[in-house]
Amino acid sequence: MTTPRPLSFPSPPPMATLPTGPTPRPVHVAVLTVSDTRTAANDTSGDFLVQSLQEAGHTLVARAITLDTVDLIQSQIGAWIARGVEVIVTTGGTGITGRDVTIEAISPLFDKRVDGFGELFRHLSYYDVGPSTMQSRAVAGIVGGTWVFAVPGSTGACRLAWEGILRHQLDIRAKPCNLVSLLPRMQEGAPDRC
Repeated sequence: MTTPRPLSFPSPPPMATLPTGPTPRPVHVAVLTVSDTRTAANDTSGDFLVQSLQEAGHTLVARAITLDTVDLIQSQIGAWIARGVEVIVTTGGTGITGRDVTIEAISPLFDKRVDGFGELFRHLSYYDVGPSTMQSRAVAGIVGGTWVFAVPGSTGACRLAWEGILRHQLDIRAKPCNLVSLLPRMQEGAPDRC
């Protein structure tokens, strides 16, 4: 009987290099922390996202903390979309416990699901937390022309999502393509919303 060859995994590709300084096309972003325990005083993940997006030159138009309740999450996201927010980033409630309901709240709202976000997040996360990344249900989609991203609640996961994906995709200078350049076309063929 032959001994199986040990598994080896490739190194992740280098991150794309962005020009320095704030983006010339800021997006209007709202940050929603979903938690039964976080408050304004201890929401380090929300703090990280707000600081990072503002340092990148984006505009924070709203921030809130809500309980892990489907109706509350949907209501807040709907209100922000009605105000014309371009990007919503939620943090928390993406795990697999009974109280983790962010995915159940936002998935039915999606006009289009963007599977590549969750796939890429888990790929990058594997190099940070190993196989535990399978417990993440990070997801993204488009709701009424607004990009909605759901990332795990830990500050480390928010940092990974921001530095590994969102910082690049929310900068119009990112090549070969970015999400900001698609914003003017997000309403093409979208269903009317009340």
